[in-house]
Amino acid sequence: MLQLLQEFFILFVVTAYCFLMQLSKFFNLNSEKGGVAELLAIAFPMIIATACDGVMTLTDRLFLARLGPELMNAAMGGGVAMQMMIFFFMGLTGYTNALVAQFYGSGQKNMAAVAAFQAVIVALVAYPVVLLCRPLAHSYFNFMSLPAQQLEYQIVYFNIVIYGAVFSILRNSLSCYFSGIGRTKVVMFATVTAMVVNVGLDYVLIPGRYGFSSMGIRGAAYATVIGGICGLLVLIIAYIGKKNWHNFEVARSFRFDAQAMRKLLYFGYPAGLELFLNFLAFSAMISLFHSQGNVVATASTIMFNWDLVSFIPLLGIEIAVTSLVGRYMGAGDPDTAHRAAISGIKTGILYSVFILFLFVLIPETLVMVFRPENPDSVFTEAIPIAKAMIRLASIYVLVEAVMVAIVGALRGAGDTHFTMLISVAGHWLLLPILYLLMNVLGQSAVTGWLGLIIFFNIFCGVLVLRYRSGKWRKIKVLGGGEQ
Repeated sequence: MLQLLQEFFILFVVTAYCFLMQLSKFFNLNSEKGGVAELLAIAFPMIIATACDGVMTLTDRLFLARLGPELMNAAMGGGVAMQMMIFFFMGLTGYTNALVAQFYGSGQKNMAAVAAFQAVIVALVAYPVVLLCRPLAHSYFNFMSLPAQQLEYQIVYFNIVIYGAVFSILRNSLSCYFSGIGRTKVVMFATVTAMVVNVGLDYVLIPGRYGFSSMGIRGAAYATVIGGICGLLVLIIAYIGKKNWHNFEVARSFRFDAQAMRKLLYFGYPAGLELFLNFLAFSAMISLFHSQGNVVATASTIMFNWDLVSFIPLLGIEIAVTSLVGRYMGAGDPDTAHRAAISGIKTGILYSVFILFLFVLIPETLVMVFRPENPDSVFTEAIPIAKAMIRLASIYVLVEAVMVAIVGALRGAGDTHFTMLISVAGHWLLLPILYLLMNVLGQSAVTGWLGLIIFFNIFCGVLVLRYRSGKWRKIKVLGGGEQ
């Protein structure tokens, strides 16, 4: 298993590198500001970094799937719940990327580090709040009527990973700082470190090797937390390193700054609220699928895993677009910011074409990656459902590429309130529709999944209309904040 994952990751990196280099030559944009080549310089390390995050998530569930589908489903449910509880703070501190980029683009390099430290303050304040909310997650698990065995494992997994929440938020804050100043290779190296530690510990702790007893789902949870801590340590070392320390006057940044905090909260809270409410809705959607029984739970978990793995590299493009748009908007150059957004769309679409072919041509191969070591009737019954869902996902993979680039551009420009309102409204409108389809009208899980896909297509269309209106060009993050 470990060798398979290593080969997969090496193949991904080599393929991605060749693909992106050819992409740059294809568009022949060389060093044009906002062009594909400039975007790739930031995006490529972030694509690798976000791919590593995907490998970490996938590895936990692959190893657990060998022990039984209930453990795989529990890890997904528990992991989603943990993310749901921290996503407001992840979205809030995530705006550090755009804010740092705007300060950097306007020539205020010292304020970039100040903005980053405000995010660190938010992370430290958030941690006790997250821990106090832990009983709410337990109540939520019981409310969703999950299969009894999955529920037991899910609580165990969640109770461990929730203590790693502060490291996740801090790692996100520093990653966004380095993305904002364009040093995405640091983020890549930190994430690769986290992945290597996580995968290695999964290999040792879950089945029990090298003198360790089998820890099962506990081992997966500990591997996730320890891997995240190691990734954070790499970022801290780079942050206090000589180059960054002097160039950005880091020593003078360790203070509360009312103006920088006000901008982070004003522009960041919509992104945080959007992530939290959307992920709450998404978690409820996953629970709706899981409540349909073990077969549907297994099929939907496989689908969501592959959807996540295929989508995560696009987040690297989104981060790069946010960074470049923020930088050029800070420099007062919206036309170049627009060019960066278009470059993001072109890059994302060509990547998504590759994913489309995989989903259409080899869905069964993708499903069988999660087969348990011993024959399992639940997994066997889930195969045709998962295959159908994967094929349906090919309908919207190209739309996702457009969506992430537009979202990155709007956030980089500071248009966070609109994206929050339309996105949250759409997700919470979809939730009762999904419930009605599957729990009242008795429609299949495949029909429910099709409903999700239709929503994402509509949502993307609304975002495109907002972007084309040009209102984002008039937003002044550093000069006032009117939207």
